[in-house]
Amino acid sequence: MVNSLDSSLLRDFFSILLLQVSMWGSDSFLVIGPSEPIVAMLGTDTVLPCRVSPALNLESMELRWFRSQFSEAVYVYRNGMEQAGEQLVDFKGRAELVKDYITEGRVAVRIYSLRISDNGMYKCFFKKDSDFEVATLELKVIGLGSGPHVFMVGPEDKGIRLTCRGKGWFPQPEVQWTDARGEKIPSLSEDETQDDDGLFQIEASLIVRDSSKTEVSCSMKNPFFGQGQVETISIPESFFPRTSPWKIAFAGTFLILGGFVVAVMFLAWKQQQEKRRVWEVQKEKKEESKAKELLEKELVKRKQLYQQDWRKAKLYADWRKEQFKVAAITLDPDSAHPNLILSENRKQVSLMENVPQNCDASVCQGQEECEAVFSVLGRNCFNTGRHYWEVQVNMGTVAGPVNKWAVGVCSNTVRREGWFVEGPEKNIWVVAYEKGEVKFPTSPESLSLKQHPQRIGVFLDWEDGDVSFYNMADGSHICSFTGLTFYETLCPYFSLRGTGTSVTICSGLDYTENCPDSSPNTSVTHLRSCDTGAPQEAKPLLLP
Repeated sequence: MVNSLDSSLLRDFFSILLLQVSMWGSDSFLVIGPSEPIVAMLGTDTVLPCRVSPALNLESMELRWFRSQFSEAVYVYRNGMEQAGEQLVDFKGRAELVKDYITEGRVAVRIYSLRISDNGMYKCFFKKDSDFEVATLELKVIGLGSGPHVFMVGPEDKGIRLTCRGKGWFPQPEVQWTDARGEKIPSLSEDETQDDDGLFQIEASLIVRDSSKTEVSCSMKNPFFGQGQVETISIPESFFPRTSPWKIAFAGTFLILGGFVVAVMFLAWKQQQEKRRVWEVQKEKKEESKAKELLEKELVKRKQLYQQDWRKAKLYADWRKEQFKVAAITLDPDSAHPNLILSENRKQVSLMENVPQNCDASVCQGQEECEAVFSVLGRNCFNTGRHYWEVQVNMGTVAGPVNKWAVGVCSNTVRREGWFVEGPEKNIWVVAYEKGEVKFPTSPESLSLKQHPQRIGVFLDWEDGDVSFYNMADGSHICSFTGLTFYETLCPYFSLRGTGTSVTICSGLDYTENCPDSSPNTSVTHLRSCDTGAPQEAKPLLLP
């Protein structure tokens, strides 16, 4: 029997040893969050950090921060990008991933403008292949409200009733009455309410019957943060019931003296506040100057990196313009469809009134006329160099299903009679709007844009075979044709259909000021993955 017991213990030992070795050889990891609650002020920003042990590159993993339920996502990162569709509405636009050290296994989610509803427990979930781990974090949002404010209500029950009020606190503050010697006095009553934002308003009452307690203080303290505020009130002895005449005289003298002291203290406080205000203004100016200097250095550094390989960077439209020559485009009336109207300065094209917008046989003379593409070319054509121009698209007051437009370039030998497909196979490279969606000719799906572009920048690099489009309202990249080979002259191309639709070519070197209804440039950039990818050649333009 002893031999059997020894054999069993030995077998268990080897099983544990094999399990430990298999764990050492696997890709297992551990997710670690802060050991202490994260305390942050209401209305400020904070971060929810998590890391893995051992340190791993997290770029290819799924990272998720959520509340009590897995579906209550605060932020989701998968396939190298944010998954905004799974995010709770309360956190849209308020949460972002801090991934400066993502390759070292350390990431965090920054939450902006903290709300009371953000208070509570969070979980960070990291998944690699079939392995995943979860860590729990706690966020305590605190609000230091106004007050306390102490009021003398009046005589009551052989004493003086005092009320202490405060509002805008979270969580509910601790209220404590004390006398001049620091001894605690229990409250007679405490009433608390919460407003629509979840902030507490509290009112505590006290009846002072001891006439020796001429000074009473009320303090309110945040239970987690430990920081509080206190206000002291002086009760003249004459205010207590059954006071003697000499005490009344003393009370009057005390009030006069108290008023004088308050005036002196107020003047001193006002002088101190003025000094503090001047100091804070000077400090703020220094910090703004330092931040501006750092920002300028960072912009110079980024611009230098961008200029080193600007062709691959599909962002920073304003910086990209510096690599291109501004083209003063005007419309060619000889190339315009009869149903189009050109302005006198040849900078705007619109549709004639009463042009059929559908295939009603009673209106159209034939299928070809009904489905004809109404297009016009620019007078300026190019067979070398890099060129850039901007156009403003106006859809009218109501954009219907028949409203269409297309902007880009085409070969000067393209036949544009009747109906045709505006695409690379026709030697037309455009971005188009149709049926309420912005489309890319080489993709069957519509482009997923935050907003429909109205001011569009067209970038033509003839030698490099690249035609790119940017939303100049926010500098974001829309899409690109890359890897093309041009053999003939290219002309600016415009087409439109639908009542009220028009296209205006922005004039002058400063497109921002010369484009109607244009919005100021910002540094926002949205990268698009709609590039044509594989190199293309303009088929009808191939040399024999």
